[in-house]
Amino acid sequence: MNSKLKKYFKTQFLKNKGSFVDLPLIDGIKISSSSANLYKKKSRNDLCLFYFENGASHAGVYTKSKVFAECIKWNKQPKSKKIKALFINTKNANALTGKQGFNSLKVIRKEISKKLNVKESECYFASTGVIGERFPIEKIKKTIPKLIKANKITLAKNWLQAAKAIMTTDTIPKLSKNSFFINKEKINIAGIAKGSGMIFPNMGTMLGFIFTDLNISKHLLKLALKNNLDKTFNAISVDGDTSTNDMVLLFSTEKGNNKKIINARSKEFKIFESKLKEVMLALAKQITIDGEGASKFMEIHVIGAKNYNDAKQTAFSVANSQLVKTAIAGEDPNWGRILMAIGKSNSKVSLNKIDLKLGNQFIYKKGDISKYYKEIQASKYMKGNEIKILINLNLGRSEFKAFSCDLTHKYISINADYRN
Repeated sequence: MNSKLKKYFKTQFLKNKGSFVDLPLIDGIKISSSSANLYKKKSRNDLCLFYFENGASHAGVYTKSKVFAECIKWNKQPKSKKIKALFINTKNANALTGKQGFNSLKVIRKEISKKLNVKESECYFASTGVIGERFPIEKIKKTIPKLIKANKITLAKNWLQAAKAIMTTDTIPKLSKNSFFINKEKINIAGIAKGSGMIFPNMGTMLGFIFTDLNISKHLLKLALKNNLDKTFNAISVDGDTSTNDMVLLFSTEKGNNKKIINARSKEFKIFESKLKEVMLALAKQITIDGEGASKFMEIHVIGAKNYNDAKQTAFSVANSQLVKTAIAGEDPNWGRILMAIGKSNSKVSLNKIDLKLGNQFIYKKGDISKYYKEIQASKYMKGNEIKILINLNLGRSEFKAFSCDLTHKYISINADYRN
């Protein structure tokens, strides 16, 4: 993220003073972060532990890649109704590590259980980092006692430390919060995420962890997460690659004093679903803005599609086009590349019906260059931090909004040097 985009990030997601959002205390959660010295050239935390004293209801979605990490394999096994611990490590993805990687998770769970009494079916794992390297279990095992000793209630600084501990190529931690009232009872939602590269939706497209104290049935917790995925975490792309480790987990301690929500048609559920979406969308956008080497944030809004799938396909065809992304990076209003990307989307389109806007300016209207198009005005718009592309296919009433970023020389440098 360059300095201009970082400033934009701060205006969008940070407090007025430029500091990070203070996430709320959520009853029933303790957090700790520590360093197992997994990064040889950096002094930083690389482990994180969330402990749910009385357990937490849970819902999760995972990568659809057929090549997936050992933590995904573990998490997909049958789990207890309540989860007691979430353990996260960075630097090593624990992917393509075979039995050594999976058995390492058993070792970690046993070490945690010595102090916190956590069963195998009560523990979730998440890993992020380099794929295909032996999992550093000895270093991690030695650090677990220190990690448990540091486990504290969810103060704002604990949230921030956790968000920093799960970063890899991220340049900035991602946090979001929301609160609302149900029958005069305050309910809190807090979320952290990581992701900068290998970002393309096929369920959750990174690591995202969201927590609430809402008293809600497990079925509705799962439904709320599922219903909000497509237009939040599944609406972003940095480089078109889906990771082996993607997951989004949602937890509820059920410590809220509200009457338990059990009806999907209730007003209370709709409120929660809406507030949860705001947190998920904020985290998803933060990931996109912090895309590896990014200098611009892109919003591609497709309207007037014949159906939802056509709208989504068209939006992502533009969002993932390397020619579009490099034009954005070069601040070049090369709108022909956008129409090219629309044409290859396999969606139902008619060139004579397409309207294209860049910012507030019509570029193309129904088969011809707009008479209002001015190259100088478009070039000036391209120098901004946020580039909005509006595409009207004029074939129906369906729409979809995708979020992406530009593609710069720095993206190549970051990924060429990733393992160094």
